[in-house]
Amino acid sequence: MDIFSVEQKERLSREEVAARLHKLADMLARHNEIQFDRGGTHFTVNVPDEVELKIELEIESDERELEIELTW
Repeated sequence: MDIFSVEQKERLSREEVAARLHKLADMLARHNEIQFDRGGTHFTVNVPDEVELKIELEIESDERELEIELTW
């Protein structure tokens, strides 16, 4: 059971998605935390020195999905 969960889905340009991924990568590389702002609320999550990375690509006839997951 989740103690807390936030999910946001939106349509962005490829360049906007790249910018957000860069920002997340910068937070992971420079700090031991990542920060999110959702609906006027600010979240800070501590990230340990090592995390598990899962990358999943699904190709269907009419849709593609790339899923990137970090767990610790």
